[in-house]
Amino acid sequence: MATQTYPHPAAERIDLPVSGYCIEHAGGNILFDLGCHPDAMGADGRWTAEMQDLCPHSGGEECQLPNRLEQIGLGPDDIRYAVLSHLHNDHAGCVEFFRKTKLIVHEDEFAGAFRTFGLREHGTPYVLADIGAWARCDLDWQLVTRETSSIALADDIEILNFGSGHARGMLGLHVRTRELGSVILASDVAYGSGVYGPPVRLPGVTYDTLGAERAIERLRNLAHQYKAQVWFGHDPDQFATLRASTAGFYE
Repeated sequence: MATQTYPHPAAERIDLPVSGYCIEHAGGNILFDLGCHPDAMGADGRWTAEMQDLCPHSGGEECQLPNRLEQIGLGPDDIRYAVLSHLHNDHAGCVEFFRKTKLIVHEDEFAGAFRTFGLREHGTPYVLADIGAWARCDLDWQLVTRETSSIALADDIEILNFGSGHARGMLGLHVRTRELGSVILASDVAYGSGVYGPPVRLPGVTYDTLGAERAIERLRNLAHQYKAQVWFGHDPDQFATLRASTAGFYE
């Protein structure tokens, strides 16, 4: 950030991963976050020219969610639940493909995204073309209310409601595994270890600064309570240590 003392700070562009997770479960397959739309980039892309310039998506076709699912023998119709941490461009781009899936999102995030679409508000992390496609589809939405602290989605899987912070309504997922024990998929509640701290540092994009601090502190408390690993939304160092779908899976 520029300050009076340093009005022209040096800037560096870095590559960040866009993470999403598939959980094969006896009660039905679950996805956590739905990535970027395959047609996000280009002259006729879903993303505005400003968004493409600010945060260009550089992954090839092999990185697109439909292709990742195909690689592990699944398609959109095989997914029972999709938990959307929030509805920004890099987390909800493929919503329209999942027409037989229960799409779970925070009620304030849902309202905020469609408000952005209705008012044609540009310059936000919500993609108007994506939201317009959702409005034209027959999708099965389930809204998590502000008052709901957590939801048991299936055996050993719990939706965590972090409220407003990075976006209007943030959800996480607590998963108990045989191999790793408890894992909290934090998405952009804390999108990297530098945000998570300690000390807590606000994300570069923050809708509610006080809410973001509360959400990160709650995340830390839950991680301690569950003795859980925290997997961040966009941490390149941590992402490099995780087992990708091309390399196998965690039990």
